[in-house]
Amino acid sequence: MSGKVALPSVDVVICCYTFDRWDLITRAVASVVAQSVLPERLIISVDHNEELFERCRAEWESAGERSPIEFIVVANQFAGRLGSTRNTALLHCRADVVAFLDDDAEAVPDWLERILDVYASHPEAVAVGGAPIPNYGAPRPSWFPTDFDWVFGCHYRSLPTHLAPVRHLIGANMSVRRDDILAVGGFHADDHDDMDLSHRIAHQHGQDAVLYEPLATVRHFVSPGRLTWDYFWRRCFYVNRSKVGAFAELGEAGNLSAELRFVVGVMLALFPALRAAMLGKPERLRQAVVAVAGVGLAGAGHLAGRVRLARNGLPQNPTPGLTAADVERARASSGVPDDA
Repeated sequence: MSGKVALPSVDVVICCYTFDRWDLITRAVASVVAQSVLPERLIISVDHNEELFERCRAEWESAGERSPIEFIVVANQFAGRLGSTRNTALLHCRADVVAFLDDDAEAVPDWLERILDVYASHPEAVAVGGAPIPNYGAPRPSWFPTDFDWVFGCHYRSLPTHLAPVRHLIGANMSVRRDDILAVGGFHADDHDDMDLSHRIAHQHGQDAVLYEPLATVRHFVSPGRLTWDYFWRRCFYVNRSKVGAFAELGEAGNLSAELRFVVGVMLALFPALRAAMLGKPERLRQAVVAVAGVGLAGAGHLAGRVRLARNGLPQNPTPGLTAADVERARASSGVPDDA
């Protein structure tokens, strides 16, 4: 893959918040240690859970003595949740690239190598994401449409099957050049931190700067509770309701084209689903009907979000991004000039 091209250096960030995922966290960490190209640092950033923070310190803080990887365990120092936990980790990163792996995901051994190959061979790449492949904790329901695997944070049907620009990376498996994410003030959102990053980078550097490499895969755990109708409809409605405020926060950087293309793709899939049903595959039609229902729920959520925005204005954001002082300290700690 990498050939003779020099790969950039990389730090990996894993954010965690609950003991309920302890076994998954340890598997995520072990998958990073087993990479074909090792990161310089593995930063485990704990979100407002002192007991979990102390357990992570006891488990991994001394691991660097036995490993070529430097292990760093930090506690979220900001008021927000996931976005600010990632911002806390950013302050401790020093490598060229920062890769983010969810605490319930396991990276395949060549995950980092494939991501870094994109940066090495495509100088225009500023943010690169990979495909989270579902690792089911229960059988997948036959009615669940593949278009909606985004509901549990995994690769879905309308994403590219080869290296290509995208509007949204998936937070379970994404990376960004460190200097460039610092330049936009880190993450500015909790619920849509991956979308926030993707849009801000694309606005700053152009759409070709945000690339999706489906060969860079991680196995993302899907708990049984995420494979239910209740979880499905709530995600379709509430994610799209909250997206309205997130896009308003993005201002000129926001772009709804990916959402509109998704809706068109779902509606066009109805016709082949009807043909498949006539040929003895009724599950295809059931999935298509559920997908259309999902689009309807998303549309209702969007309208509810617009009404809420008109009544209440922009939501109070506990993750406003890194301050100029935060960015200056982060750059100074790695010798990067303030005007880089």
